[in-house]
Amino acid sequence: MKIVNVVLSGGVGSRLWPLSRKSKPKQYLPIFEGQSLFEKTVLRNAAVCDQVMVVGGVDNYHLSRQILNEKNIPFQELVEATPRNTAAAIAFAAISLPADSIMLVTPSDHLIGDQKKYEAALTQAVDLARKGFLVTFGLLPTRPETGFGYIEHRENEVLSFREKPDLATAREFLEKGNFLWNSGMFCFTAETYLKELEMHEPEVYEKSKKALQHANEGFLPKEQSMEIPSISVDYAVMERSDKIRVVPSNFSWSDMGSFEALFDYFPEDSKERKGNNLVLGTGEKHVEFVGVQDVVLVETADAILVLNRANAQDVKKVYEKLEKENPGLLN
Repeated sequence: MKIVNVVLSGGVGSRLWPLSRKSKPKQYLPIFEGQSLFEKTVLRNAAVCDQVMVVGGVDNYHLSRQILNEKNIPFQELVEATPRNTAAAIAFAAISLPADSIMLVTPSDHLIGDQKKYEAALTQAVDLARKGFLVTFGLLPTRPETGFGYIEHRENEVLSFREKPDLATAREFLEKGNFLWNSGMFCFTAETYLKELEMHEPEVYEKSKKALQHANEGFLPKEQSMEIPSISVDYAVMERSDKIRVVPSNFSWSDMGSFEALFDYFPEDSKERKGNNLVLGTGEKHVEFVGVQDVVLVETADAILVLNRANAQDVKKVYEKLEKENPGLLN
């Protein structure tokens, strides 16, 4: 019974524009001690997993391929012609693997510390997966965060899933003490996942299967892929199945989804941190901040972004606006 790290690497990192681009999303930026988040993900999970399967997008599969080849890590690869969300991406992997394979499904853009605590959580999840459960990882919250979904739990039992809350609700979750951040990481056998997907979202199951049958050396066809309903694994399966379990986890974790998260990552004495401000991408230029606090300055060859850290989540709105008005700035 092999443990397979299924790495989902199709995201575009819209909240980290202009650093993150369609041609090189945030998971491939080598700004984390000289490594990318993708590289860190694969190396971190190698301690527990027997093999790697990457499900990525046609725009940047060559980036994951390059990293894995440079590190001499054997891998399987599925390349999506068009994004169809996580339910289908995981289905492609599950259909391609032996039924009893244990799938550790991880995004490629998370930063995780405390390797021993992490591996202990994985061991617990694998044990539950072997018993036929669909396992998700819930992180013990350290602040009233409004950018994550939450899981209400009693030990390993999931009581409810909650959408991203407002600040008052997030504080309430923290006070209650039995709410976890939803990490977007999962563990289950290929067979268990496909049975639950077929039960709850038969169209996603059937059309994912059909698209995979028409794949050419791991490259999925666009025409058949477009027929697959675009739905997340949370909505398709995790929030509807009666086989859900959660592993409460206390390793350090960040989805590195915003400039606020990047500010927290860089040490106070780093060149990126200027007091309570953050500067990225300016190269050898000297930058000073006068009379402003909590400002992020990001420079690339073709764009400059200035924002207040409190508005870090709003960068996605800029990205969406540029998609309509100036899509060339996203490439």
